[in-house]
Amino acid sequence: VQLQASGGGLVQPGGSLRLSCAASGMISSSNYMGWYRQAPGKQRDLVASITRGGWTNYADSVKGRFTISRDNVKNTVYLQMNSLKPEDTAVYYCNLVPFFEKLWNQGTLVTVSS
Repeated sequence: VQLQASGGGLVQPGGSLRLSCAASGMISSSNYMGWYRQAPGKQRDLVASITRGGWTNYADSVKGRFTISRDNVKNTVYLQMNSLKPEDTAVYYCNLVPFFEKLWNQGTLVTVSS
């Protein structure tokens, strides 16, 4: 399985973006998927996660603003990001939870700036 994140870009504060994570192979029924982000000079953190059954969990910093979802038929995980703040600026990655080192990819850059 390989994962490819897309959908990032430049957005003004208060704006929205939707990220997608496409899996080249089947995401198995046991896979717990997550979105991580890494801001410049900071560690990579898990911001949202979802089980195959749709149970979700969020970091406090994004709770109420971000929504993670998945389409098991399309093998895709999404991250809807609303009310974006400059502190959300980071490279966003998708991976399993807990992450699998070999599945890290180039991620997608989100820049929130006026």
